[in-house]
Amino acid sequence: MLRALAVLGMLLAAPGTAGAAEWGNIEPGGSTVEQVRASYGAPSKETRAKVDGYDTMQWVYENDRAPAGLVRMTVDFGLLAPTGYKPSVVRLLKLEPKPLIFGRKTVLQGWGLPDALSDQKGERTFFYKEGLFVVFDKEGESAVAMIFSLPQPDEPEKSAPSAPPKK
Repeated sequence: MLRALAVLGMLLAAPGTAGAAEWGNIEPGGSTVEQVRASYGAPSKETRAKVDGYDTMQWVYENDRAPAGLVRMTVDFGLLAPTGYKPSVVRLLKLEPKPLIFGRKTVLQGWGLPDALSDQKGERTFFYKEGLFVVFDKEGESAVAMIFSLPQPDEPEKSAPSAPPKK
């Protein structure tokens, strides 16, 4: 019991120290296959696919290979950057936490107020421009999925319509 509480404490402290676009030493756009393997070992399952002609890879950590407090952690590799395609760089990180590991209050304390909220199909979601999307359970209290990505750009400002030409 004491060990479980210590692990839970470490998990709850992690969001406060990580940026919105990273978690557990995994940063989309920065971390590599080698870094993820060094931190978490071999995945439970590895899937390779071609997406738009690019080789991609997905690692799934579940059961005893998932980090403590998580049901599953999925890491997608293969990032198309302005400088070219980087097959070994993390594109997305998805966490599926156990109930109450990332409660709504914990998410707000760790990442602050979201840039956007949504309630659809009985699910509340938080969106952070820094690269985090959180889906909560039907009660809106416990995160069921946390998706980390690259920071999302602001919407371009809409320009005022131009004045009609003078006749």
